[in-house]
Amino acid sequence: MAGQYAIATMFFAGFLWVTGALPLAVTALTIPVLLTGTGVYDSMDAALVGFADHIIFLFLAGFMLANAIQKYDIDRRIALYAIAKLGSSPRRLILAIMSVTAVLSMWVSNTATAAMMTPIAVGVLTQVLDRDDLASSQAPPRDGETSEPLTDGGHGDSTAAFTNLQISMLLGTAYAASVGGVGTIIGTPPNAILVGQLNAILDYEIGFAEWFLVGFPVVVVTLPLVWFLLTYVLYPPEVPDVERARATAREQLAAEGELDPRGKRVAAIFAATAGLWMLGGLGDLFEPYLSSVWMTTVFGGEGMTVFGVEGHQGLLYYVMVGVAAIPALVLADTMEWEELVDIDWGTLLLFGGGISLANALADTGATEWIADTVFGGLVGAPIVLVIGAVVLLVVFLTEMTSNSATTSIIVPILISLGSVFSATLGLTDFSTALFLSVAGTIAASFAFALPVATPPNAIVFGSGYVEQRHMLRAGLVLNAVMTVVLTAVIWFLFTFVWPHLLW
Repeated sequence: MAGQYAIATMFFAGFLWVTGALPLAVTALTIPVLLTGTGVYDSMDAALVGFADHIIFLFLAGFMLANAIQKYDIDRRIALYAIAKLGSSPRRLILAIMSVTAVLSMWVSNTATAAMMTPIAVGVLTQVLDRDDLASSQAPPRDGETSEPLTDGGHGDSTAAFTNLQISMLLGTAYAASVGGVGTIIGTPPNAILVGQLNAILDYEIGFAEWFLVGFPVVVVTLPLVWFLLTYVLYPPEVPDVERARATAREQLAAEGELDPRGKRVAAIFAATAGLWMLGGLGDLFEPYLSSVWMTTVFGGEGMTVFGVEGHQGLLYYVMVGVAAIPALVLADTMEWEELVDIDWGTLLLFGGGISLANALADTGATEWIADTVFGGLVGAPIVLVIGAVVLLVVFLTEMTSNSATTSIIVPILISLGSVFSATLGLTDFSTALFLSVAGTIAASFAFALPVATPPNAIVFGSGYVEQRHMLRAGLVLNAVMTVVLTAVIWFLFTFVWPHLLW
């Protein structure tokens, strides 16, 4: 009976997430109420455990670090530098924008990156196109309103025709933010949702470096392909000269001047945090050189530590490193608390609700029943077909909802498929669950056709400088191509890479 109530809660939350009847975070808050009210859990304490999951605090730290980077315009400086150095042709200019967006989205979350890079892309366009030729579906500015290039770009003429350069650059910004977010755990909410649910359901921890070695190859393969399809097939840019945009970028970069001491301290703290995140997953490299006591203290383990206690998660545990960066920012006199707390709390609540729902479905055995019912027909099918079915299903669901909502719903089901497909894939139940859930989570970042699918899509569409028909045309083509490409890439990684990293 408890499993039926857990499934009913999932369908209730899924309906609200799909329809948008309530904000995503508000829907997430209904989950522990329903799980406790229907008796799935006998206390609110058990239902609220997901809201205190460690991955939530990792994202909390990531959001706050992003605030510090944006306060001192470090991200904008990086963008201007890339435009000045790389944007020697229309296609290379788009590639520069997309590359910076993808790299930033791995560390500053794809939502924040898209919000920052969209006005920069519009500003670049105002330097390449005449302002009157920059089309916008929004109303033009009122009398007396002006805007600065390379900051907010302003509104173009609502009667102007949309150029291929404009469409490909803005869509490229959105798509690069989504693709780049695959690279790290903090890059996009689906990654964090997966990590939290794997920990809750399988008691398994994917380290920061482990995920980077899984996600970064996907970024390296797919980002150039998205750029190629946008600029050579779908919307080839026709403007021959982009030198004015490069010159403006150089001028504004020079006007920024040298980073002030506080900004340098922020850059140093961010670089140290990112470096320690990666270093924490490379403990095997140091094992020959460190004693067992220091290995346990620094990288974690069951043995004795230098503190005289037995068992330790490790000083380089990535959540500990991320959370420690926040007091470091304050102690370095770079951020006030009021500046740090201006973050996306709704996303953190969404994580908590998703993890609570996953716990309930796993604890009651509901996910196993769903997995047998939905995917039972694929038992015995070739591995490529299984991967393709998971990728296609996740991409389709994401277009209808959002990547965060889709991941919250589908990941517990994919984890439970371990027992269903283990014989088909020739792996243990655990390895199969891990493989399928990682594959589905990666696919959730590759829905490109509709604004609702991902936050970057929504941000770029909301700017008014592309229309839904442009996104739909590009997105349908990219969805079809990326389903095939992701299936091939994931199969390759599954066969030759992941066995050495994940199981």
